[in-house]
Amino acid sequence: MVRTLGFILFVFLPLALAGCGAADQGNNVMSDAELGNAADPAITSALQDQIMVDPQLGRQANGDAIRPPNGPQSGGLPSDAVAANGSKADTAGLLKAPAPVAGKPCPECTAARESVTLGGIAARQSNARIKGCAGALKYSAAWANRLPADLPLHPQARVIEAAGAEGACALRVASFSTPQPLQAMLDYYYTKAVRAGYSAEHQLDGAQHVLGGTRARDDGAYVLFLTARRDGGTDIDLVANNGR
Repeated sequence: MVRTLGFILFVFLPLALAGCGAADQGNNVMSDAELGNAADPAITSALQDQIMVDPQLGRQANGDAIRPPNGPQSGGLPSDAVAANGSKADTAGLLKAPAPVAGKPCPECTAARESVTLGGIAARQSNARIKGCAGALKYSAAWANRLPADLPLHPQARVIEAAGAEGACALRVASFSTPQPLQAMLDYYYTKAVRAGYSAEHQLDGAQHVLGGTRARDDGAYVLFLTARRDGGTDIDLVANNGR
């Protein structure tokens, strides 16, 4: 009898304990509805919102095609015309830049032609303040917004690279392009320079035009290197001190 009773306890006691455990576990498990109510509202909203799809990119996915795409997805940069003011620029009141001086040595032209970086161009300028600060240049596109107030970026400029240095000279260097033709950019910066009290000399080195000058009252100096683009626009490198 004792052996029988022991056998019964051996068989049914673990089952009873397991049942209790299952009951306790069932009481502690939250339903899906309860989980939904306890979740972060922001997460719940994000999960339930519809997925937004760009149809232009969706067509490039080629997900339902049997064959692979003919080429990689387009990652090209937009045209320079996609800039401030679109393709329009205010040219009213601009002075006409003089023709380039012929037969005169152009050290700035040589400096630009033989330099690899904006810092290299600045280091080879004849102005002592610009040349002395070239070694302290730090590169960042933000420097393009701190050019001298009287020699700013053109309204349609697309900045490619820029650098600047703090200190006595406040050196600023910027490389940018515009959709405007070369002559229009020469006229624009010639007008800005002359009206701000700078001298302005125009020189030509092959296909590259150079416009530069100085201002005696504050030892200001600038030089621009302009080259016509195949698309009708202009590539420009600008070096100037007395930046903002």
